Amino acid sequence: MTAPLLDIQNFSVCYGPVEALHQVALTVGEGEIVTVIGPNGAGKSTLLNAVMGLLPSTGGVQLAGNKIARPSVEAMVARGVGLVPEKRELFGEMSVEDNLLLGGFARWRRGQRDQAERMGEVFALFPRLQERRAQLAATLSGGERQMLAIGRALMARPKLLMLDEPSLGLAPLIVREVLHIVASLRELGVSVLLIEQNARAALQVADRGYVLEMGAVALSGEASALLTDRRVIETYLGVGGKKAE
Repeated sequence: MTAPLLDIQNFSVCYGPVEALHQVALTVGEGEIVTVIGPNGAGKSTLLNAVMGLLPSTGGVQLAGNKIARPSVEAMVARGVGLVPEKRELFGEMSVEDNLLLGGFARWRRGQRDQAERMGEVFALFPRLQERRAQLAATLSGGERQMLAIGRALMARPKLLMLDEPSLGLAPLIVREVLHIVASLRELGVSVLLIEQNARAALQVADRGYVLEMGAVALSGEASALLTDRRVIETYLGVGGKKAE
């Protein structure tokens, strides 16, 4: 049996005496989109930041069956993990093209000179970025900035892309467009771990989902099953099929 691309077990994170994540177990398979939903303050962003090595953690982390003794940003990037943070963290005074080139800098430094090819793949996913390649990132719309943040992460050719609230602050039409593109990443061989406040939209594009409450996994299963789970509907999707805000 093939090992999951990402496998975390007994994963905990503390802020001083406060435990933000408690014994979380989660897997992401090759070519799979997995979403984590839950209320504000449940620990969703903490989960991604700790897996990426931005926060200290305890527990087991494995990538493709290989144990990561102490996650760090450098180790995770080197093993093909990318993170698009909630705040996107673009370089506003640099052009779209230069932001993308920075995303592929680590590969360039290792002697992998495929930036033009990779940029072509990003522009195929996000045609608007090609139209605005010389435009400063600070002048882009919210949706375009999110596309640029995802595109920049893809320049590093990640095997696993972790997305923190990609729909935050975006109009519903743009949310659908961005999440449709996220779903298409499977075709590029990229697995996705998606943190998303819009539970319905996330479950509609995901293969599997986890519900995180008070730092622990409360529910997990196939996304289609979670979409019809009464507890998920009442708490996150809205009674009667209304979308939760």
